[in-house]
Amino acid sequence: MTADAIHEALKHRFGFEHFRPGQEAIVRDALAGRDLLAIMPTGGGKSLCFQLPALLRSGVTLVVSPLIALMQDQVRLLDGMGIAATFLNSSLDAAEARRRQQALLSGGVKLLYVAPERLLLPDFLDGFVAQLQQQAGLSALVVDEAHCVSEWGHDFRPEYRQLAAFRARFPQLPCWAFTATATERVRRDIGTQLQLRDAAVHVASFNRPNLYYAVRPKDRHSYRELLEQARGGGSGIVYCLSRRRVDELAAKLRGDGVAALPYHAGLDADTRRTHQERFIRDDVQVMVATIAFGMGIDKPDVRWVVHHDLPRTIEGYYQEAGRAGRDGAPARCTLYFGAGDIRTAEFLIGQKTHPDTGAPLEDEQRIARQQLRQVLDYAESSECRRSIQLRYFGETFTPPCGACDNCCEPRTRVDHTLAAQQLLSCVARLAQRQQRFGGSYVIDLLRGADTDKIRRNGHTDLSTYGIGRGLSQDEWRVVLRALLHQGLIDETQDGYPVLQLNAASRAVLRGERRVEVAAPPPRRAAGRKPRHGTAAPASLPADDALFEALRALRKQLAVQAGVPPYVIFTDASLRAMAEDRPQDLDAFARIPGVGDRKLAQYGARFTALIRAHAAS
Repeated sequence: MTADAIHEALKHRFGFEHFRPGQEAIVRDALAGRDLLAIMPTGGGKSLCFQLPALLRSGVTLVVSPLIALMQDQVRLLDGMGIAATFLNSSLDAAEARRRQQALLSGGVKLLYVAPERLLLPDFLDGFVAQLQQQAGLSALVVDEAHCVSEWGHDFRPEYRQLAAFRARFPQLPCWAFTATATERVRRDIGTQLQLRDAAVHVASFNRPNLYYAVRPKDRHSYRELLEQARGGGSGIVYCLSRRRVDELAAKLRGDGVAALPYHAGLDADTRRTHQERFIRDDVQVMVATIAFGMGIDKPDVRWVVHHDLPRTIEGYYQEAGRAGRDGAPARCTLYFGAGDIRTAEFLIGQKTHPDTGAPLEDEQRIARQQLRQVLDYAESSECRRSIQLRYFGETFTPPCGACDNCCEPRTRVDHTLAAQQLLSCVARLAQRQQRFGGSYVIDLLRGADTDKIRRNGHTDLSTYGIGRGLSQDEWRVVLRALLHQGLIDETQDGYPVLQLNAASRAVLRGERRVEVAAPPPRRAAGRKPRHGTAAPASLPADDALFEALRALRKQLAVQAGVPPYVIFTDASLRAMAEDRPQDLDAFARIPGVGDRKLAQYGARFTALIRAHAAS
């Protein structure tokens, strides 16, 4: 297919003049019928990368999706663009399911969203899907949220493992796997579990430059900061670990005049669904939730996300915080951290026990503790927040990023090269004995701790034993954290976190590289507002009054159509309208997000409003 034909479909069906970075190469590989694995950050436009090829290839594309809400949202968006798509899941009665199956068999639908459990039912797989292959033809199998395939992913779902049975049943059908987050280990596992053959692998940058990251102390000022954030406007999500905390915080916000609702597994399904829909439709501003909320939500205009409690993993935090700013506009991600969070996290880890015997699941607990320590290192670090997150995914980023608290309010730097050399020397001495240990043990050696383990290992005779008595345990942890975050030492990620030297370590040992550590942050005076206590400034349109008028019209049309406002147009499209002020249909067609269907449906109403605003 020619480049002109692809770009014409992009504009007329989806309303975009240009691809986002990385999209076109994925689309071309998909159109060529290759297996592929695409890792793209939230907001990077991964859905378009399989929806556009699905339109341009013959047959029906099957899309495996883990949540009913996610299927409904995607189909709703596609329907709004005039693209024939449907889903089959437990929310449909038998008559409606049969009607949709008949539409699929007649060739009138291009994308079918289905859960893995239904897809792999023998009657469905060998019955309906086989019939669909014969009558309408199958184009490809899309595995959305593909990290669910891997037990190393942050949201492993065992039923995803069984998709290999589908591949065995339809071996010639290309498989396209998409996910927003995946470490190298998860990527390999996805390829193995889905039996990808000669797959084209596309890994986009995980950097979300429109997001501002900050960590704030959890103290008596925290709620006031959260309230200021909410009163600053924009849709927001507040994540908490416990259901009780969710209910309490939602009630407190409502008491202070903020339209907020709770969401957690303790609420019945109808209540959760109602609360979710009200948030999506902009009937309420804030959702206070456990991490059960969010994966299936494609709301692009969330302007801020707050973690009121410590997240469980770096990957989980990246994913949850990444639900802000999916439209590419500036958004803020704030993590509140206090010592009590550590006790809560340790308690939850201790609950990982065998369901029958009650015995500790030691492997799971060990991995969870390493993941917790990684989150603690992130929360307590003085390094660029963005570079820490990206390093976790194997990506290099050179600070300053200009969009995190540590880069925007840098602390005084203290030279700790000598201490760093002492720590690295200790690791080197252990390696010479073919021994490897974790950071806590190495710090005990440096401080000359008198423990059974050290004596049993015969390490009191090491030349580095006791050379670091001048620093406290916490000060040594700061030095080790700086070495890890600056890439000056490595640590294994298999649940047994042992330290390993690398080339940069040796440069420090040779005196070719200094190691600087940020001084502790100054204690905030009582009642003093933090410099970054409110949301990062958004990119406002040239005419705020017009933008608000456009939002009001969008809301009116959404209510009439029974869809969320962003299905009509995203905030990004409204901003472009407010800035460019198109007053006829030709000019309106050039607005990002305006395809043929939306031009015909809404062009006259929006251009009339813009003309009236210009004349007023």
